[in-house]
Amino acid sequence: MAARTLSPLDRLLADAQNALETVFGAPRAERPNPGAGAADVVLDEAERRHAAGLMRINHVGEVCAQALYLGQAAVARDPATRDDLLRAAAEETDHLAWCAQRLTELDSRPSLLNPLWYAGSYAIGVLAGLRGDGWNLGFVVETERQVEAHLDEHLQRLPEADARSRAILEVMKADEARHAAHAEAAGARALPPPVPTLMAMASNLMKAIAYRV
Repeated sequence: MAARTLSPLDRLLADAQNALETVFGAPRAERPNPGAGAADVVLDEAERRHAAGLMRINHVGEVCAQALYLGQAAVARDPATRDDLLRAAAEETDHLAWCAQRLTELDSRPSLLNPLWYAGSYAIGVLAGLRGDGWNLGFVVETERQVEAHLDEHLQRLPEADARSRAILEVMKADEARHAAHAEAAGARALPPPVPTLMAMASNLMKAIAYRV
């Protein structure tokens, strides 16, 4: 049976459903949680709150990644580029589920501002995609590089005993590096100098807020 070609309305409804599931639902991972095999060490209250703040940032990052990739895919001109973006979004769902599970284990919650983070990232993804597929992929590369850098930072800042969070972030970091390399190989264009700086500024603001809210 031939695959059905989705109409613009079909795509809009599918993206709306994904938004609701990402922000309000409980996404399910296709891969096992990397932290499941690590010892669940009891952290003191300060360590627990700090680890939860970092994992909440990472959860927000995955909410944003879902929205960003789907926004880019919605306007991608090349079917192969669209498929790559949707494949990356599906893999990011694993990260989203793992971070949510770890937040529960840390007796914490996701960011209360997730609807706002999702809406803003989706809009940015659409704007990036409208520039063309080369710029679309360039945005993926820069996004993944910045995410990889902040995961490195979080691996340094996590409480030493928090092996479960650390195992999750290690796998996420490897996945982000692979996504960036794949986008580069597919023809990503380097973004002009002001754009990476603005992206980093927006990311730093998000991290400062999501750590607490």
